[in-house]
Amino acid sequence: MALMGTESAFSSSPSPSSSTPGCNYEYDAFLSFRGAETRKTFTDHLYTALNKKSIYTFRDDEQLERGTFINEELSKAIKKSRFAIVVLSNDYASSSWCLTELAEIVECMEMKKLTVLPVFHYVDPSDVRSQRGTFAEAFAKHEERFKETIADVEKWRVAFTKVANIAGWDLRDQYQSKVIEEIVREIIGKLNSTSSIVPNDLVGINSRMEDLVNLLDMGLNDSQFIGIWGMGGMGKTTLAEVVHGRFLNHFEGNSFLANVKEQSRGCDLGLVSLQKKLLSDILIGRSIDFSNVRWGSEEIRKRLSHKKVLIILDDVDHPKQLEALVGDKNWFGPGSRIIITTRNQQLLINLGVDKIYQTEELNNNEALKLFSRKAFKNDSPLEGYEELSQEFIYYAKGFPLALEVLGSSLLHGNVDLWKSTLARIERNPPRDILEVLKISFDGLEESEKNLFLDIACFFSREYYITNILQALHDQLNRDIDILLKKSLITISWGYLQIHDLLQKLGREIVCRESIEAGRRSRVWCIKDVFHVLKENTGTDLVTGIFLNAPPKNKEHLNAKAFSNMKNLRLLKISNVHLPQGLNYLSSKLRYIHWDGYTSESLPTIFEPKELVELIMPCSLMKRLWKGIKSSDELKLIDLSDSKNLIETPDFSGVPNLEQLILQRCTTLSRIHKSLWNLKRLIRLDLNGCKWLESLPDQINMESLEVFILSGCSRLKNFPKSVENMSRLSKLDLSETPIKHLPAFVKHLTVLIDLNLRKCRNLSSLPDASCHLTYLKSLNLSFCSKLDKLPESLGTIKVMEELNLKVLDFSGCVGLSYSDSLNKLLHTLSGLCSLTELRLDDCNLSAIPDVVGCLSSLKVLALGGNNFVCIPESIIQLTNLDSLGLDNCLNLQSLPWLPLNIRNIVLEGCMSLETIPIRPEFHFQPRLCLINCFKITEDQGYNDMISMMQRRYLIAVSLSLSLSLSLSYEVLSIVICIFQDPRIPGSRSIMVDIPEWVIEQNEEASEFTPLHVKLDDNWNQVGSLSLTMYSDECNKVTGIFLRASYRFNQNHPPDKFGIKRCFLRWVIQVNKEYFGESTVPHCLVGKYDVPEPYHLWLEYVPCPHFPGDLKKALSKSDANGISEIEFFFDTTSPGLEVAECTARLVYEHDIEREKQIQAEFESRQFITRYRNYDGEGAGPSREGTSNDVDVPLDHFSLEGTLNG
Repeated sequence: MALMGTESAFSSSPSPSSSTPGCNYEYDAFLSFRGAETRKTFTDHLYTALNKKSIYTFRDDEQLERGTFINEELSKAIKKSRFAIVVLSNDYASSSWCLTELAEIVECMEMKKLTVLPVFHYVDPSDVRSQRGTFAEAFAKHEERFKETIADVEKWRVAFTKVANIAGWDLRDQYQSKVIEEIVREIIGKLNSTSSIVPNDLVGINSRMEDLVNLLDMGLNDSQFIGIWGMGGMGKTTLAEVVHGRFLNHFEGNSFLANVKEQSRGCDLGLVSLQKKLLSDILIGRSIDFSNVRWGSEEIRKRLSHKKVLIILDDVDHPKQLEALVGDKNWFGPGSRIIITTRNQQLLINLGVDKIYQTEELNNNEALKLFSRKAFKNDSPLEGYEELSQEFIYYAKGFPLALEVLGSSLLHGNVDLWKSTLARIERNPPRDILEVLKISFDGLEESEKNLFLDIACFFSREYYITNILQALHDQLNRDIDILLKKSLITISWGYLQIHDLLQKLGREIVCRESIEAGRRSRVWCIKDVFHVLKENTGTDLVTGIFLNAPPKNKEHLNAKAFSNMKNLRLLKISNVHLPQGLNYLSSKLRYIHWDGYTSESLPTIFEPKELVELIMPCSLMKRLWKGIKSSDELKLIDLSDSKNLIETPDFSGVPNLEQLILQRCTTLSRIHKSLWNLKRLIRLDLNGCKWLESLPDQINMESLEVFILSGCSRLKNFPKSVENMSRLSKLDLSETPIKHLPAFVKHLTVLIDLNLRKCRNLSSLPDASCHLTYLKSLNLSFCSKLDKLPESLGTIKVMEELNLKVLDFSGCVGLSYSDSLNKLLHTLSGLCSLTELRLDDCNLSAIPDVVGCLSSLKVLALGGNNFVCIPESIIQLTNLDSLGLDNCLNLQSLPWLPLNIRNIVLEGCMSLETIPIRPEFHFQPRLCLINCFKITEDQGYNDMISMMQRRYLIAVSLSLSLSLSLSYEVLSIVICIFQDPRIPGSRSIMVDIPEWVIEQNEEASEFTPLHVKLDDNWNQVGSLSLTMYSDECNKVTGIFLRASYRFNQNHPPDKFGIKRCFLRWVIQVNKEYFGESTVPHCLVGKYDVPEPYHLWLEYVPCPHFPGDLKKALSKSDANGISEIEFFFDTTSPGLEVAECTARLVYEHDIEREKQIQAEFESRQFITRYRNYDGEGAGPSREGTSNDVDVPLDHFSLEGTLNG
């Protein structure tokens, strides 16, 4: 979790009497009650509940010692308590003991030392206040009995009345359990907010305390070990001190052992001293003498095994410290808590701790407050320093120590000092920060130090399981694990992450090696790299040169640039020119990544004997090297986009090569025959090698899994046989000139993915392809001559084995004849696993009924065809998720659709007149009705759109409130509105969609319009900014975007006759990129009429964004204001934008929609269509209801367009 101060906020171990500065409380609560009435019922339940929540409570029948004068003990307990819970029962006033106790309580209350919480135990509070009934009788008896001390009775009366006038809990009409819960919550809340053990300058302490208290679980009676783990300077010690002060009175004894690492350094005497201090603290000064660690451990076990103790061991770094001080749980009595702070998680794991609390950075608000307190002695920056303060906050990345050090150093400084300090620390971080962090580095073994420095200098944000890291570090997994457990790195989604200040520490350590960059082990700064290379100052001390970003201008290097660096292991460089070629590269190189290498080959004398990865894209090489070069280590060669490469080397010297990537080497015409016998090659990518004409007759690559030949447009000859290629799972032959499937394919028994896209000469598939029993994806899109598939593809025999999942026939116009399509679909009807079928642009005039037999189908793409309707059997596709019917110009109607469908694409269906929406539909996140003119002309379908939108918002809201796992899709709706929305009085058709989505109230600023202008290319651009208080960020549920636009008819169509352009939104939160969204728009070129305006609505729920929107919004400025900015642009002048708006959506908006939806449903907008003779028309008004079993209810879409 996050940290709230530095590790050294308290310098010494607090004692039981002084650990809570400014107060002497021993108890959290004092229970006052009439024992005979409530001891074994309400009071006992309340006492148990208080203890379970770690509220240390005094109850007189347990805490008083025998033989002690009871009034003195009671008086002391009352004065040492924070709260008094007074249970006023029917006989309470009859006890002079209780009334004396009550008078003492009221006296402490009036001195502001005690808070009184009265509970009216089945009595009327007004009777208590007025002292009527049994209370009057009780006081009358006291007056008779205590005539000589009548002043005491009057004092009791006054105290009784004062307590009765305090608002409390009346048990008469409530459950006891509920009242007890409220009392506990009240006390916990006040303890957390007013506890004087928390120093006032600690920021963010309460939330961290709450999390840690939950881990402590004080209600359990077993002994527990709790770890607090995190990198140095994150506030582990501070948190431990606060916990110690908060709970020390809950234990029979306590000890806080600070700086265990320092105090035990060198010899056993330090550990013996710590053992003696631990015993002295807990046994209240008793001196126990022993001379060695073993005897000390025995004394601890023997003397504390029956005591409930709280022990804090701060800054532990070695198992011996734990073995000597807290060796095992059975050393301590039931209910004990042992808290250990450390930078090394492995120590906690080895000890077997019960729970580990991990510290995290402060959030932006907390960081700003801590920094401001140090820099300004205030909770926020002074005027004129707001932006500079945010720069320092960004630099510190929530690291408490850095915030304190930097803030303190800037106290009373002017703006110039602040600016110069900021520039200086970017180059040289403050030494006192680095020294704290360096403690963890100093405790590493040599191999661990080298790995840490490699990550800090070269591999931050790199995928960590790579050939190169494994080649560089023999114990990679072990060393990575140690760095993780010492909080020096993290791994997120498989990528190495390192805190910016730890990265600066690593680089500072390397920089301290020498003032001359050429005498350092690692060089990464552009300035230093080119100083070393251009001045030839490199030495054999340099092991790595890494440029993650290329220089702005091409740098020229001489041929001897690397000649002096004999031990170079890593080289990553780009944008350099070698006019004289290159004479030398170290033979110890394990990794070369050189973009745009300009020589014709690698140096002749270079021997890649230790090389693991060779990545040289966009090079000017004609050949990699001459002859045979030997390397048993080489795993990857990537020469992508090397346009001059004419031949490959002899591969016989690299037998362990796993990947060869030669994509888009457009002049490559010869591949050395040795390649085809590489036993360990896994991936071979020859995509785009246009001059490659033939492959050998025989291939023997037994490990090959991926073989890519796409775009090899001259490739004619394929292997006639393959041996031992039993692992090949992906074969890409797309855009090759094949006429028939190569014969060798039938031997690929585990092939999963076969891509034949744009094989325009392919006319059929052989029956042999049916033996590919593991095939899941077959792409035949734009195979324009293909008119049939093997008839056996869908037979019952094959169906049991075949697991084909994706079929793509897009652009296969040979299937346009209905007979061919019927045969195809009948062939496929047995494919029970088929999930995706694409028949776009196949010139189809009808879709056969048999499509309804593909029971597993999830995606059906039928766009760009000529049919008028689709079969009603589609309702049988109960798993269908997405239906694509875009640009079906003749489509007039749709049948009933499956209930679960979520994505309906109807863009460009210009003849479509109806859309059936069944009442059982939940919601469709996406509906695209671009250029669906007849729908919007002929039908008022505002209710349908409203229903979709409302049900979507409510469903997402419900899933969030229940913490359900939901695929948070974006709600996206595009429809025609015809009128220019800028014309006064014009309005969209969706009258029932929320006003806060459609309407723009000029008097409100909730919806802010973008100001549109043209850029230099006549594209439209714009931006807007919304602000909010950061404390509202948790109420945000998402973002609503809206745009009204139309397509310019003068915009030229592309090669498919489609006019396309895009409207793109980019979102920034507090000046940092957060996400983006794109609105695609296209128009079929031959439909030559002025296009209407369209309205696009998109709701993006918070979980859909790649980052945490609420967290990003919480990072406010000094005034607690967060800013979210929206930028948009169009990709061409073809899109005319009328207006764009954006709005943050809050929880109260969703609640409003729930109310409206409930009213909507109660009005029963559903119209039932029933045919009394048992037959009826479907939504197209054709056919009979007996054709397919469907419900007859649907939403009435009748009405007129509002405009």
